[in-house]
Amino acid sequence: MFSKKMTDKSMSSYSDKLHQIKTQMEQADAVIIGAGAGLSTSAGFVYDGARFAQYFSDFGEKYGFSDMYSGGFYPYRTLEEHWAYWSRYIYINRYMDAPKTVYEQLYELVKDKDYFVLTTNVDHCFQKAGFDKHRLFYTQGDYGLFQCSRPCHEKTYDNEGVIREMVQAQGYVIGADGALTLPDGTTPKMTVPTELVPHCPKCGAVMSMNLRADHTFVEDEGWHVASERYAQFLRRHKDVKTLFLELGVGYNTPGIIKYPFWQYTYRWSDAFYVCINRGQANAPSEIRAKSVCLDADFASLLPDLGKNRI
Repeated sequence: MFSKKMTDKSMSSYSDKLHQIKTQMEQADAVIIGAGAGLSTSAGFVYDGARFAQYFSDFGEKYGFSDMYSGGFYPYRTLEEHWAYWSRYIYINRYMDAPKTVYEQLYELVKDKDYFVLTTNVDHCFQKAGFDKHRLFYTQGDYGLFQCSRPCHEKTYDNEGVIREMVQAQGYVIGADGALTLPDGTTPKMTVPTELVPHCPKCGAVMSMNLRADHTFVEDEGWHVASERYAQFLRRHKDVKTLFLELGVGYNTPGIIKYPFWQYTYRWSDAFYVCINRGQANAPSEIRAKSVCLDADFASLLPDLGKNRI
């Protein structure tokens, strides 16, 4: 549908683009947010560096990896070690708050608009920031849910209680603010008790995370309800002034957010496309006149976007 010619840089200055974005946000009748991993990175949910060292230096030293993502694929010898790693991973990336208030500030920008959120992120940051859960569609799953690894049935299960137990069984203390700490002079255990390893209540198979990694991903009832809500939102707003606001979306799964946003912008007469992403801010030349692409960290824009004046 689109040519390979992309537009990402123009004669427009940073301030001009920022002004356009603010104008489009103010004038839009509806805002559809498409959020990828870059938005959570902007909020401080990084998977390497200091955060990795703080929570996974023991695993890194033992197995030689230096980021959480790689550790998630490591073939641990026992389920007890596998779930020691994953329980920490889930807890800090799902049940702890993001280091920066990017999602809360984004909510302030759109809370008075007719909005909907489509995201490939699985960290629950939107709902924790105050976004209406009925206006959210997490397409790729949720760190907070287990499913049968086979799967023998199409249902998911909340995991917060057992994840907390696993983390505490490794020696961590969960503070009133949700932060993890270790008592002075102690090192965390790298296993969890066998009785905490989660198993499917139907067939007894080991549980897995409800994350879209292969054909076993469970699209439960809640997933389908959210999918239909999003489809209905699109149908209701195709003839009004709609802003497609794409934040931190790369090219790992462009068919979920990026390509559809381009297509809607091209086809809908009153649609406008905004792409904000560090290093990957572009759009097809066919929608040049209906788009603004800004190569930037979204967190750095929030002070200006939040100002009342356009």
